[in-house]
Amino acid sequence: MADREVKLDPSDLEDERTNPEIEKDEEEKQRHHADLASSLASDDRPAEDEEIVWHYLTHDAELPVPAYRLRSARNAPDDHPPPAAVACPDLKKYMNPYHWPKRQKTMLTWLSVLATCLTAYGAGSFAPAEGQMRELWHVSEPVISVGLSIFTWGFAIAPMFLAPFSEIQGRRPMFVVTGILWVIFQMVCSVTPTFAGMIVARFLVGCCSSTFSTMVGGVVSDIYAAKDRNTAMALFAGGAILGTGLGPLVSGFIAQNLNWRWVFYVQIITNGVMMIFIVAFFRETRGSVLLSRKAKLLNKWYDQLEDQGYYGMMMPVAHQPLETAPQRIRWKVKSDEERASIGKMISVSLYRPFHLLLTEPVVFFFSLWVSFAWGVLYMLFSAVPLIFQTNHNFTLEQANGVFAATCVAAIISVVLSIYQEKLARRYLSEERRVVLDTPEGRLYFACLWSTLLPIGCFWFGWSSFASIPWIVPALAVGCATMGIFSIYLAVFNYLADVYHVYASSALAAQSFCRNLLGGAFPLFTPQMYRALTFQGASSLLGGLAALLTIVPWVLVFYGPRIRARSKIASQIMEKS
Repeated sequence: MADREVKLDPSDLEDERTNPEIEKDEEEKQRHHADLASSLASDDRPAEDEEIVWHYLTHDAELPVPAYRLRSARNAPDDHPPPAAVACPDLKKYMNPYHWPKRQKTMLTWLSVLATCLTAYGAGSFAPAEGQMRELWHVSEPVISVGLSIFTWGFAIAPMFLAPFSEIQGRRPMFVVTGILWVIFQMVCSVTPTFAGMIVARFLVGCCSSTFSTMVGGVVSDIYAAKDRNTAMALFAGGAILGTGLGPLVSGFIAQNLNWRWVFYVQIITNGVMMIFIVAFFRETRGSVLLSRKAKLLNKWYDQLEDQGYYGMMMPVAHQPLETAPQRIRWKVKSDEERASIGKMISVSLYRPFHLLLTEPVVFFFSLWVSFAWGVLYMLFSAVPLIFQTNHNFTLEQANGVFAATCVAAIISVVLSIYQEKLARRYLSEERRVVLDTPEGRLYFACLWSTLLPIGCFWFGWSSFASIPWIVPALAVGCATMGIFSIYLAVFNYLADVYHVYASSALAAQSFCRNLLGGAFPLFTPQMYRALTFQGASSLLGGLAALLTIVPWVLVFYGPRIRARSKIASQIMEKS
């Protein structure tokens, strides 16, 4: 028998004993089918050997009523009533994540953002402890910086291989497995007796913790429709920037007052507590995975009913939508059939991001823009202690305390990004409001705020004199951070809006470039600042940042034309 797709509502088979509204609906359906039920003969029910018909299950599908509910037990003697049918399993946890209660979405969002913040914390926390580790292992300044760089390179590489597994197994198993390994490898960092052991462990920490950054964007898209994602994405971006500043801020205090190993002990404790919350409260959010699990659970229930002698579900009759008839059915999910093998998925995950990077100008220039901004952020790990200890005689603890400016800037940026669009929609004319709903509409604010990065770089460089109060360059760090935040958020939103089904590959491309370049910058930061002087090095960064600020302006004016020339983006526009 040919497969045919039937749309069903996921909530219609809730146990009526626990849901009064469902019970009322069931009574109405029974009255509606009363004439049919009374006319069914004992041989009208599906036979045990009748062929099973497979239907596609969707989140919006309406689940059918079991045939036995519409049929009296007329085939059994009064003194031998039929056995009680197995109750329908609880299907609430398999509902479409878009329809989850707001409170549940909020809790998952904050849990994910906190995890992102802690992974970003792990990147910069290494820098303040570099001095003690150099003395212990007798390595040079550039060599010890590899411990910071290797972390971000793990961050860049691992998602290319791990992302396909989340497509099949879901977000939660990936978070739990990689999160436990994340804590274990932090333990290795804390007890390793050799520099080589530290490098290997830091790489593995970066690989495992990458899921809590790269996949959080996927979690947000799983539970929020596109028009509702702005606040969640702003919190996600803010968590990444805030954690990056908290790393050296807290670890600077630890490194000066305790042994460097406590930098990792603290992370073991905080990350371990985080994992307890993940295991206890994080629910699966990927819709296709939930749908597959729901189909398997329903099919198992149908098998149990048939083992008891109850065959068939009341399904719509072809060409007679108001009529139903009993039919033996099972459910399948289209995404399961369309999914390739894990090997094929990994190869696509590795190939497509680089294909987009090399063939799509939008992906290339946005990746270049955000990669440079991320590189500047990571350069601060070396530049800030160098400048403030040299010019202002700061201790290690005081120099890394300057990163409080990064944390404050991240918080201010989140608040601004959440409310600026709401204010714009309130005060702009209706004609201009329409522009905000286009992909280019997301770039208007980035055109303004991204200029804070070159401004902050020039400000930081030309206030880096011993005669100028330390607060002036510290404020410049905050200014540059706000510019970096706006770039980070704009790239995520714009690529997601333009590439839709290819968005994960486009974002993977920028993430790979961003973390690869971000990890490379700390390797030469001290040498560059000493060779070019503090003012010259920062001015060079400011000039490059100013040049790249042209990227969003080009897309604001020519974005639709550029997308029309893109083979992939134009196809997506035609389908939409």
